Amino acid sequence: MKTTLIGAVLGAAIAFPAFAQDVANGEKEFRKCKACHMIQSPAGEDIVKGGKVGPNLYGVVGRAAGSVEGYKYSDALLELKDSGEVWTEADLAAYMTDPNKFVQEKTGDQSARTKMTFKLNKNQADVAAYLASVAPAAQ
Repeated sequence: MKTTLIGAVLGAAIAFPAFAQDVANGEKEFRKCKACHMIQSPAGEDIVKGGKVGPNLYGVVGRAAGSVEGYKYSDALLELKDSGEVWTEADLAAYMTDPNKFVQEKTGDQSARTKMTFKLNKNQADVAAYLASVAPAAQ
């Protein structure tokens, strides 16, 4: 019994780092996103200079979906906003994996589409953790 318990604990300890998000890796992976997205604070500080094709991702974790002022969102993301969807790290990771599938599952509308055509095939949780790290300080 002791041997089994010790083995299980050691196995979990060894496996756990594989599930942990790596903010530094997420920052590196975000380079793929900056062709369309920037991260800029409300004060105008460029954290990551990038494109303006997609919305500014500063403070995206915890923000209502489809809510950056001045950005013209797809109907699908506006529907998510109206439903009260707030971005979490897990939702962002799922969205990056397949944006259209994500909104289709969330809205129940199989014809729902987003403007985002890029699909991130790996390290999505790391990118989401990085985006959470460049958010405003919790009040």
